[in-house]
Amino acid sequence: MTAKIINGREIAKEIRKKNFEKVTKLKSKHKVVPTITTIKIGKDPSSELYLKLRDNACKEVGINSIHLEFDESISEDKVINAINKLNSDVNIHGILIQYPVPNHISQDKLMSIIHPKKDVEGFNPYSMGRTLLGNEHVIPCTPLSVLTILEHENVDLKGEDVVIVNHSNIVGKPLAALLLNRNATVAVCHVFTKEIKQYTSKADILITAAGIPKLITKDHVKENAFVIDVGIVKTNEGICGDVDFNEVKEKAGRITPVPGGVGPVTIACSLKNMLKTYKNCLEGT
Repeated sequence: MTAKIINGREIAKEIRKKNFEKVTKLKSKHKVVPTITTIKIGKDPSSELYLKLRDNACKEVGINSIHLEFDESISEDKVINAINKLNSDVNIHGILIQYPVPNHISQDKLMSIIHPKKDVEGFNPYSMGRTLLGNEHVIPCTPLSVLTILEHENVDLKGEDVVIVNHSNIVGKPLAALLLNRNATVAVCHVFTKEIKQYTSKADILITAAGIPKLITKDHVKENAFVIDVGIVKTNEGICGDVDFNEVKEKAGRITPVPGGVGPVTIACSLKNMLKTYKNCLEGT
C-alpha cells in the first residue's frame, strides 16, 4: 500500500492563519507592528528564494520583515556590531542570521551574540539550554517543523523508536532533545555511523537531514514507518531530498515529499517564533 503523503503546504497554511489572528490581536493591543531583521552576508541563490518565501509569509500574517545585507568580505567584528545595535533597538523584535555565513565568520559566535529575547531561530546557547532541559520556549525552526508535522498527524511519541540522520547543532542535536523530552527512544546517526541501515530499518519514525540525494532507499526503512525528509538538494533533475521518494513511499506508512513537505512548515514555524520574540520584547514573556 502506498504511504500517506504529508502535505506540508496545507499544514503551513493552517499555521499562517493562526498566526495572523494572534499577530492582529497583539498589534491591536500594543499599537506596534512586529518587526524582524534578517542579516544576510553575501549572495546565495538558495538563500534568496528562502528569504523571498519567508518575506511573503511575514507579509501575509502582518509582520514587517527587514533585510540587513553585507558584502561577503565584511569583517566578523562589523557583523557583531550590527547585531549588538539590533539587540538594543527597541523597534526590532527579532533577529535572524541567514546561514551559511562566510568561512572567516564564526557561525557559533553570531548565534551567541543575538539576545535571547530576540532569538527567532532559537540558536543562542540560552535558548538551546532551555530546549535541552525541557523548558522549551523558542525552538529552532526546522526541529520545530518536524514536531509540528508529527503533532498534526497525532503521533504519540512516547516509547516510539526514532532515528535521526543528522547530528548538527541546527537540526539533529536540538531535535533529539525535543524528542527525548517527549519520551521517545532516540538514535542519532551521522557520517561516521557504521552500518546506518541497522538503525534506520528499525525506526518507527525516520527523520533524515543529510543533504545527500537518495541516501535513504526502501531497504533503509521499516515497514509502515513514518519518514520525514528534511534534506533538500538541487540536482540536474530538480529539487529532491535524502529519500528515494518513489521507492520508499511504497513501503512507508507516511512520508513527507521534497519539495512541499518540511520546507513550507519550517517557514511557517519561523512565524511562530517571531510571534514569541515580539511578545518577549513587549511583554517580557
